[in-house]
Amino acid sequence: MNIILHEPEIPWNTGNIGRTCVATHSTLHLIRPLGFSVDDRSLKRAGLDYWKDLDVQYYDSFEDLTRRHPEAHIYMATTKAHQIYTDVHYKPDDWLMFGKETAGIPEEILVDHEADCIRIPMYQDYRSLNLSNAVSIVLYEALRQNGFAELEEYGQLHRLQWKRTED
Repeated sequence: MNIILHEPEIPWNTGNIGRTCVATHSTLHLIRPLGFSVDDRSLKRAGLDYWKDLDVQYYDSFEDLTRRHPEAHIYMATTKAHQIYTDVHYKPDDWLMFGKETAGIPEEILVDHEADCIRIPMYQDYRSLNLSNAVSIVLYEALRQNGFAELEEYGQLHRLQWKRTED
């Protein structure tokens, strides 16, 4: 899977998302400007020692990303969408895009991609979920729909073998 963050502002969120990407073998695509330096200690702290293993790519704009990846089928997470994220049938090579923490994905992008906009249901009195939580929710639904592909194979190899102790 591919995760796109459009102009993320908070290093802890991006660090957490980077860690999730490493754990799921997803690529992280960051659209500038970023609200922090990628050398930021808090970014690295949130991503712990996973950041060095992250497949991360940088873009100067959304147009730069779509020009470099014209084949990308991008679902855009927004509170303004009509369809719920679980109503979509994800493919293993789909892209999931999330906007910056304070403003989301720009309206001019959403308008041109309305059919691919998705939302996470929540009470109407609240603005949005934390960015790293939203990414995890949608990403894991997409992975679930695809049978967790390589993830389950790895998990089965490393599961704890529970032993009964005799009294």
